[in-house]
Amino acid sequence: MWRFDTGRVCLDLVATEPAGGAPGGCEQLDGPVRLARWLTDARLVPPGTVLTALDDTWVTRFHELRSAISLLMAAQLGGPDADRALERVNSLASGAPPGPRAVRGADGGLVRALSTAPDCAGLLAVVARDAVDLLTDPAARAALRRCQGEDCHRLYLDTSRGGRRRWCSGEVCGNRERVARHRRRTLRAAAGRGPEKEIPRGVE
Repeated sequence: MWRFDTGRVCLDLVATEPAGGAPGGCEQLDGPVRLARWLTDARLVPPGTVLTALDDTWVTRFHELRSAISLLMAAQLGGPDADRALERVNSLASGAPPGPRAVRGADGGLVRALSTAPDCAGLLAVVARDAVDLLTDPAARAALRRCQGEDCHRLYLDTSRGGRRRWCSGEVCGNRERVARHRRRTLRAAAGRGPEKEIPRGVE
């Protein structure tokens, strides 16, 4: 199941692609039903929103935006320039996102709703604008990282003190690395070799 811990919704979208997720990952947005669920879980639409127009075309367009954002973030981390991807993201960001409203819920408290039924272009604009905000914010760009976990390629923003975080999640990839490190130490000890150097705390 997807996670929403990258620090930005545009990076959360990238994390749904096979190359952008955890080891052994697969396509997470493989159809309209899954996309509808992701849009709700990502809080792009309020719970209970009925997306009657959502079809395979939406899935294709979100895949295209995801690919463009992935290329742009890779460029920020030293990869090749991605001017065509930037042009695509800028184009999608110019759309009009659905406006939020505060309405009374069943218990009388205020809950978030949308002023109009969300369409594909509007929701794409929300994610594309988030990518533009990240790319044009020097502090956010400087905090962009790719997970150093084995076979994990998730992007995230490192907001840790000192900016020394190595993994997308200490509980997931960090724990996986600690287990592997313990296994290596055990094997080294059994073979009569010296202990493996520990990684200092605070870099997970």
